[in-house]
Amino acid sequence: MAAKVASTANKVFQNHDDVHISFEDQQRINRFAKHNARMDDLKVELDVKKNELKCVEEALDEIELFDEDEDIPFLVGEVFLSHKLGKTQELLAETKDMVIKEIANIEAKAKAIKVEMDDLKAHLYQRFGSNISLENDD
Repeated sequence: MAAKVASTANKVFQNHDDVHISFEDQQRINRFAKHNARMDDLKVELDVKKNELKCVEEALDEIELFDEDEDIPFLVGEVFLSHKLGKTQELLAETKDMVIKEIANIEAKAKAIKVEMDDLKAHLYQRFGSNISLENDD
């Protein structure tokens, strides 16, 4: 079918080959878009957690220079609690382990979503070819 062009008062409309989109195809497109937005959120969350891990590791390195009997403030929520060196190192090590688990959890979620997105992308490109664009502009 040839492309039709209609012009009305400074507006140009171009009607390309019409592609029928079934309800199932629309559901796949919507699911892909939802997963794509979720992946963006997970990337931001992962960056935050990696930065948090870096800060905890730096804190662990820095407090090794403190005296054993010196009180060291440790932030819990919005409050600083003072502990001796050993207790603070223990709390930081627990925080580090927790952050590492959170990072692994985020990466596992992202991997599962990526697998489903790849399946959806393959199906949609097979169905619509160049009439659909599913690539990020990043």
